[in-house]
Amino acid sequence: MKREYFSHSMKDTQRKQGATSDGQCIALVDARFLVWLAQHTQSGPKQDAVNRNGMAQFLGDALSHAGMDVEVKRIYWYSEENESLDVDGQIVRKVLSHDLDGGVSLLKSLGQDLRQLAINKACDHVLLATDDERFLTVIDDAQLTGMSVHILADEAARNMPKLHQTDPGWGRLLSQADQRIVVQPKALAEILQGNAVKENNIAQEDPELVRESITEVIVSWWDDEPEDRREELRDALHISRGIPQEVDRQLLLRMRHRLTRALSLPEKKMLREIFRAVALGTHNADVPQNANPLSSSPLIEEPI
Repeated sequence: MKREYFSHSMKDTQRKQGATSDGQCIALVDARFLVWLAQHTQSGPKQDAVNRNGMAQFLGDALSHAGMDVEVKRIYWYSEENESLDVDGQIVRKVLSHDLDGGVSLLKSLGQDLRQLAINKACDHVLLATDDERFLTVIDDAQLTGMSVHILADEAARNMPKLHQTDPGWGRLLSQADQRIVVQPKALAEILQGNAVKENNIAQEDPELVRESITEVIVSWWDDEPEDRREELRDALHISRGIPQEVDRQLLLRMRHRLTRALSLPEKKMLREIFRAVALGTHNADVPQNANPLSSSPLIEEPI
């Protein structure tokens, strides 16, 4: 029996949209809570400055480890401090100190942004980093529009019955989440201190080797597929410029196992381009070695 990569309704939708996507995620981060989450189990002096350069990658990896293949498109950072660091894809919202107004300005600012995202259907997923139970109503309203709201948490969230006893308010908030995204405080602290970013910059992989690995994984997967499924998939690719989500997930999972990490956004675009070329028989294995596969113009436009 042939695998149905596309239903008729999906084909109609993709004719309009032009591509498939697992959805976009926007993170709304209460900086005060995030710093507490990173430091409440740590000993030693508390840090004053916060480095946000690796935050998008960190949150994306946390979502990936939770089984979600979504990209963090943008981060809204709600801070009591006067932030001097400008980071691409991050927007700073200045709020009053919690000591001054009990978090009311944060509640208004973040809550209004969440409502606007939901009303405008600006994204499929929101990752929320806060422990304020007063957000329950606005989260529920956003979820009723179809948006998925996930909440960042630590290991305590793995034992919800106990959490409901020790911290009922935090437990109620986490119970409202579509998914609880658990992170390790130590890893989060390293990101906020900038340590992990420096290590990643030193150990950057050769883009050409990544391209070769992606090609090998795709060719191996394609060769294992029965001919009738290949033909069905070719037909589907002629209808849409994207690739079926089922196939996309399989290939991304194989690459995560191959590289022991999630692919970056440019690498995911490259994977989809190479897959189309392999499936449609236009792939050229003799790519010039001096070409940069991550900076070349894309063959197709994929949604971020």
